[in-house]
Amino acid sequence: MPGKGPVGEQVGIREEDARQVLAAIDPEETVEFLRGLVRIPSVNPEGDVRDAIAYCMKPLAAAGFGCRTVGIEETKPNLVAEFGQANGPTLCFNAHVDVVPTGAESAWTHPPFGADLADGRVYGRGAGDDKASVTAQVMAGLALARSGVTLGGRLVVNEVADEETNGTAGAKFIVESGEVRPDFVIVGEQTLNRVCVGEKGTAGATITTFGRAAHGALPWEGANAIEAMGRVVAALQDELWPRLEARTHPFFHHSSGSINMVQGGVKSNVVPDRCSVYVDRRLVPGEDPAETQAEIEEIARLAVAGIAGTRVEVQAAPEVRPATMSEPDSPLVRAMIGANQYLGLSAELTGFSMASDGRFFAAAGYPTIIYGPGDPRLAHVPDEWVGVDELLEATRAYALAALALIGGHD
Repeated sequence: MPGKGPVGEQVGIREEDARQVLAAIDPEETVEFLRGLVRIPSVNPEGDVRDAIAYCMKPLAAAGFGCRTVGIEETKPNLVAEFGQANGPTLCFNAHVDVVPTGAESAWTHPPFGADLADGRVYGRGAGDDKASVTAQVMAGLALARSGVTLGGRLVVNEVADEETNGTAGAKFIVESGEVRPDFVIVGEQTLNRVCVGEKGTAGATITTFGRAAHGALPWEGANAIEAMGRVVAALQDELWPRLEARTHPFFHHSSGSINMVQGGVKSNVVPDRCSVYVDRRLVPGEDPAETQAEIEEIARLAVAGIAGTRVEVQAAPEVRPATMSEPDSPLVRAMIGANQYLGLSAELTGFSMASDGRFFAAAGYPTIIYGPGDPRLAHVPDEWVGVDELLEATRAYALAALALIGGHD
């Protein structure tokens, strides 16, 4: 199992402790825990996660964790399970138990909540996003508790609701209420067990063109807002998208924009006086959300400047935020990289392209990384799956990283 050498040489913990903790991980128990969790349909919306949270709490409480549930909605409790010494550093494992809807079940080969085990994979809605991370965190916590290894700090296993909407009743509440005040945070998401030092920011915007309505048989009497929007879309494609591709970062995919929604027109024989599109802008570290907003506005304004009777407005999305990133040489990143090296996994740092609950912890100043089993390209699709091998690798990696950060060091 060990890869490039003793974990003690890389992150400063006892080799004996590492072996004890890893020996306390039961592969069969881990896989069956995931399958049981996937069978609980914690779909958001509506987002009722009570059964999923109770399922996670039961083995942790039995292993000696101090457990409580907190939240602002009865159907969306969040688990806070604590183990170890309160007078040392605190590591928080965070992941979410809510899942997106299944869509048409006819598109699935495996039942969405059947948790089928086939060819080394567990299938089902949430198998990867995000119940594999939840499972690996719970099982890593159990291994620490069962191993008998002395900890010099505290582990908090924080499994939450509401990530698939906006996090208001989940991680956002946890951070803003101060229910958890960690020194380090590892957020579980699908990273292929690679260490993500942060996540992209977002500066989405709704662009609206305004024109003048007229009868469709007399289009010259009006000003067509959809045609004006066509100019805006073409300008974004021709001018902004190439700029974004040139904005790169060593750990992230390049900056990006995508027009993901469009709305316009009232009837087939009426010249439209209004059209709106939503631009999904994702930012790499160093980009300023306010500047990206101004950039979109300038391009849109110039695109319609020559069209009589039209104007354009740009409205920022409700949540606009810069990218987040932990320092690559921070103790948190070193611990996670050291765990991967011990297990023979990738030591290459990367960034997370999607949004995660890590943004709430990072914004509050808590050192945060993202790490977990599963391929992000399989999230939200029919026949979602996660590999058993990567589930077990993540469980071991979480446990070793925890030892590095809160273990009883020599």
